[in-house]
Amino acid sequence: MERLKEFNEMIAQISKENPEKFAAFYNFLQKVEGEGALSVKTKELIALAIGVAKHCEWCISYHINEALKAGATREEILEAAWVAVLMDGGPGLSHFVPVLKALKELQGK
Repeated sequence: MERLKEFNEMIAQISKENPEKFAAFYNFLQKVEGEGALSVKTKELIALAIGVAKHCEWCISYHINEALKAGATREEILEAAWVAVLMDGGPGLSHFVPVLKALKELQGK
C-alpha cells in the first residue's frame, strides 16, 4: 500500500531528525490509542472516520491497517467511513476512493 509505505518512511525520517519532539508525540499517541474506556478497535474506527472527514489519505491507510490489526471487519470500516461522509458531505464521499483502495490492498478484497 503506497500511502502506508509513504507514511512509515516519513515517520522513520522525522523520528531520526527530531527525536525529542517525535518521542513526545509518540508517548501521547500511545496513551491515547491504548485500551481504555474505548477499545483500540473503536478508537481506530474513530480515527479512520476523522481521516476521511479531514481528507487525509495517509491517515485513512494507516488507520484502516491498524483497525484491521485490532480486529475490525470490512463492514465496520465501511460503516465508520459512512459516518464520516454523513458529517462531511461530498468531499468525504470522494474519500471512499482511498478507503476502498486500502481495503483492497490490505485485505485482498
